[in-house]
This record gives sequence, C-alpha cells and structure tokens, in this order.
Amino acid sequence: MIAKGTCFPLFAYDVARAIDLDAAERRILAGAERQTVKQRRRAPASFEYRPAPLRVTRPGEVHVLGAYRTAPALELVLYDFGAISVSYAVPIEGPLLGLPALAYELWGNERLVADARRHVEELLATLGDAALRPRIADFVEDYSIFQIEAFAAPCAAAALWTEQAHTVAQVLRAEPHTLSQEEVADATTSRLSFGPDDATFIDTDATLLFDPEGDDVRAVLEFANIQLLEMRFLDQQLDDILERAYELLQPRPTRVVGSGSDGPDLRRLARLQLDGAILFEQVTNALKLVGDQYLARVYSLASRRFHLGDWDASITRKLQTIDSIYAKMADRAASRRMEILEWIIIVLIAVSIALSLVPVLPRH
Repeated sequence: MIAKGTCFPLFAYDVARAIDLDAAERRILAGAERQTVKQRRRAPASFEYRPAPLRVTRPGEVHVLGAYRTAPALELVLYDFGAISVSYAVPIEGPLLGLPALAYELWGNERLVADARRHVEELLATLGDAALRPRIADFVEDYSIFQIEAFAAPCAAAALWTEQAHTVAQVLRAEPHTLSQEEVADATTSRLSFGPDDATFIDTDATLLFDPEGDDVRAVLEFANIQLLEMRFLDQQLDDILERAYELLQPRPTRVVGSGSDGPDLRRLARLQLDGAILFEQVTNALKLVGDQYLARVYSLASRRFHLGDWDASITRKLQTIDSIYAKMADRAASRRMEILEWIIIVLIAVSIALSLVPVLPRH
C-alpha cells in the first residue's frame, strides 16, 4: 500500500524559435519563478540550468483518470530554446496494484493532451513578443513519472525489482495485463539507486521513482523528455530543409544562365541551417550535469531509453549534409557570377574592337 505518492504526467511542446525568459517573467508575474535543481547531494555550482527555466503555476480543471483524479492546478516550465513542458499532479495513495490501470489511462490520453495544449496556447498569448516566431508544433512528447514517497508498511527498495517486479513492469509499459518474463526483465533493467532505501526505474514512456526526495531526479527526467521533443522537432525540420535543398540543386532549364537567382535560395538555406545548429546547441547544452555523478547516471539511463544518442547522430549527419549542399550551391552561384563576368569582358572587348574599326567622322 502506498502511503504517499504522486504521478506527474508530462506533456512537452515546441512553441517558438526562442523565449526571452526575463521578458516572460515580467509579463506573467503572478505564479512564476525560476526553476533550479534541488540537490540532496553535494554538487559544484556548475551543475545547473543555463539559463534557468521559468516555472509557472496555473489553476486547472480536475480530470478523472479511472480511480484517480488530477489536482486542481498544473505547472508549465518555459525553456529559452522555445519549448514548454506541462506537468499535472495525480495523488496515488492506495494499492501499488492500482498503478498499471492509471498508467494505461495516461498513455496517449487525448483529454489531457488537449487540455495541456489549451494552457500552452493561453500562456503563449500572454507572452506576446517575449516568444520569438511563435508556432505550436503539431506533435507532443508525453511522459509519466510515478513518484512513491512512502509505503504504509516498511518496504525495502529491492522488493520493487524482486517480488514486485511484474507490477513495476506493468506500470512502466502501461500494460494492465500479464507480461512475459522477458518483458518484465527488459522493463526493469534500467534502474539505479543512490542508497538502500530508494530506487529509480526508467523506461521509454514512464519512470517509477521510489524516493521521498526525488525532485532533482524528476527535473532531469523532465528535461530529457523536452530534449527528446526538440530532437524529434529538429529532425523533422531538417528533413524539410533537405527536401527543399535537393529541389534547389536540381537543374532548371527555364532559368536564365547567370541570372543570380540562387541568392535568395542560398540566404534561406543559410538561415535555416543556422537556426537548426543553434537550436541543437541550445538543447544539448541547457543542463550541466558535471559533478553530480548520480544525476549524470539518471540522465545517461534516460538518454539510452529515449535513444537520444541516435537522434543526436542523425541530426549531426543531416546538419553536415545541409552544410555540404550549401557549399555546392555557393560554388554554383560563384561559377555563375564568374560566367557573367566573362561574358561582360567578352562583350566589352567586342565593343572596343568594333569602335576601333569605325572611321572617325570629320569635325564640322
């Protein structure tokens, strides 16, 4: 029996090219504060967000999720690279066996997705010009963190991956039915503990956290989910840029040779390339984990479960491809300019020769 616990459904959205957090804080005022990672373990000052995100508390509706209900408030975290994470809170006191049904209810819950998007739209309207080039992306990255602070009877953390392993796996996989031993083993294999009385199980769609002081772990997981969203968004953007770039490289018979019409295409491609590279750097460098080995391990496990390394490699490869295409287009544009200059020189020489052959008219 869970004596005290909370489930945190998270919904991440890409909403703008960037957000001026100082201007946003001035516009929102009430219920806004800069988020910091609350550390239980000793860590150097370099372990922190750069810059610190802005956390906003808003009143919300109570949503019924089977035998559970959301709290009448929610939190939104704004990141400077243009993303917002929406977090609900669901008290989960009661039997551990009830959590798989809740996880199943939360998986792809359209009501919560629509409600979270509505709050994001309202907040974006409040931000005004503090959000640069605002536009909410079509897709959302959802994730659930089940935090158990205490059981009614003393329970060793090891029991969660031994006697209760099947229930834990059902929560992580959002599956209320019986799982195979292979599925249970795969779901519970990404776990870690700081002490004998805490445990963290990280999976693709959910995390089960047995820890009375797990705010720091939740903050890292929330950021990892935002990072996954931005990786997906950037990968999609780069696909669109590549498709457009390949079209620009195709020969165009109707184009006048040396017309110089590559200029606007080159400038647009360069801007898109720069936007992608800046967003990639902002997302990958927003959270500094140097010095806190435990949270670095938490992030490492989440990164492997989310396949962030594969997304990173894919984005890097596409950025390099776009750079190569840009270089080829720049070379083509330079060749066309040289061709124009050559024709101009030829025409000037021809005019000079023609003028030299014309007899000089007598003066009157």
